[in-house]
Amino acid sequence: MEYTSKNLDKKISPSTAERILLRLKTKGPAATATLARELQLTPEAARLQVQKLLSDALIAGVQEAAAGAGRPKQNWQLSAAGHARFPDSHAYLTIQLIGSIKQLFGDAGLERLIAQREDEMRRDYLQACDGAIGTAGKLDKLAKLRAAEGYMARVERHENQWLLIEDHCPICAAAEHCQGFCRSELRLFQEVLGSTASITREEHLLNGGRRCVYRIGNVE
Repeated sequence: MEYTSKNLDKKISPSTAERILLRLKTKGPAATATLARELQLTPEAARLQVQKLLSDALIAGVQEAAAGAGRPKQNWQLSAAGHARFPDSHAYLTIQLIGSIKQLFGDAGLERLIAQREDEMRRDYLQACDGAIGTAGKLDKLAKLRAAEGYMARVERHENQWLLIEDHCPICAAAEHCQGFCRSELRLFQEVLGSTASITREEHLLNGGRRCVYRIGNVE
């Protein structure tokens, strides 16, 4: 991920700014002290970077209720401008193309486009996951494929189940204008993982979540 002088104040260290933005993108809101500890910054350096990112409107404050009678805890999260620092697969052109397809061919034509995309992804995913051992092996392959496509995907163990976490959506703009893309992906994941796995979407970026998270059960 690259930052231009237009995107970040030249006085901000790009590497430090990038680390903070990436931390908030992948792990969610955090306090200044947490950022300092996790990124191995001094408290003063962390405060300085946070204030600069705040002044550039790349992050925004969100208060977390105190456990007791104390003051609410101040955390930081990415703003819309901060999220926009991560690639979105030529969002403007994508939206234009979706509008043109609907105008020329109607909703049916757009559904055919989504179906064709799903067929191509199914072929590529199934081929890549061929030979993977069990659902867990397929899930690992799937996460690597999605990460390579820009979804910042990873797998985490959660009790006796797994979570497929996608911290970024490179087709978010397209999905906002046509949620058939999201329906297509959920169906595709089920086919790739096989009938012995159950998969449900627990968090959804388009429904107010900060990322998309899928829970996979019955893992072989």
